[in-house]
Amino acid sequence: MASTETSGAQDAAPLGKSPADAPAQEQPDRHDLSGLEAGLDALDAVVVKRTPVGQVLVKKVLPPISAIVLVLVVWQLAVWAKLADQTKLPSPSAVGQELVDRWNAGDLFSIIWTSVSHGLLGFAAALVIGTPLGLVVARVPFVRAAIGPILSGLQSLPSVAWVPAAVIWLGLNNSTMYAVILLGAVPSIANGLVAGIDQVPPLYLRAGRTIGATGLRGAWFILLPAALPGYVAGLKQGWAFSWRSLMAAELIASSPDLGVGLGRYLENMREGSDMAGVFLGILLILFVGIAIDLLIFSPLERWVLRSRGLTAGSQ
Repeated sequence: MASTETSGAQDAAPLGKSPADAPAQEQPDRHDLSGLEAGLDALDAVVVKRTPVGQVLVKKVLPPISAIVLVLVVWQLAVWAKLADQTKLPSPSAVGQELVDRWNAGDLFSIIWTSVSHGLLGFAAALVIGTPLGLVVARVPFVRAAIGPILSGLQSLPSVAWVPAAVIWLGLNNSTMYAVILLGAVPSIANGLVAGIDQVPPLYLRAGRTIGATGLRGAWFILLPAALPGYVAGLKQGWAFSWRSLMAAELIASSPDLGVGLGRYLENMREGSDMAGVFLGILLILFVGIAIDLLIFSPLERWVLRSRGLTAGSQ
């Protein structure tokens, strides 16, 4: 009887291996498991360190200041070398004096705010229109085939081309400014969202349907969060188009009802052959565009990337 049980156990064991070897073969290596657990613990225990202020100044503040100083030095050297007449190439000090004069006159803030208020309100309206439009284009094949190419064409159309038509349609008032901004920004915002949705893995949509996130709920809780990187890129481009469209409209359209914005100020200086004023207008337009990007879109972009683990926590 004992011999029979022994032979049965030997038959159950793998060919060429004794029964004593079978348990050892089935058990995983404890050293491998401990190494895996240590690696997972190390991933969970990432320590976010605050970047020292000195390092932030060196990496973030010093480079743009250095670039500005370099531009001013080259500019001043060009003036001293008399590469162009003073009426065509004013010195940095002349442009600075024009800035002081505008400040003393009390209209500097008014000029900047007229353009910024138009730009932000127009961009907000473009955001409200472009976001649902992008969702519909991305999710409805018939709509995408019908107006997708039109949106791409509108995005490549120079914004200044809309100004004469908008003036004829709406007259010389704020509606013209907002119409030009919308026509410039909506295609960029919609196309950015479409590009972001196209990059969403289908697995996310299937998972959303399993938990009941369909229709508007699926768009709000699945599509928009997953498409955020492309959407934010579209928003940045939409703001750039909004700002350029507004400057083009202010350069062409002139009316007391519109006020004096940066574009109109620039055109007034050109009509008066005041190159210091022209340079100041250009610099103010550039300054506002950079400031809006640094204050709104760059932090938003960093937050989106950080939430996906694509940047270090200290950045």
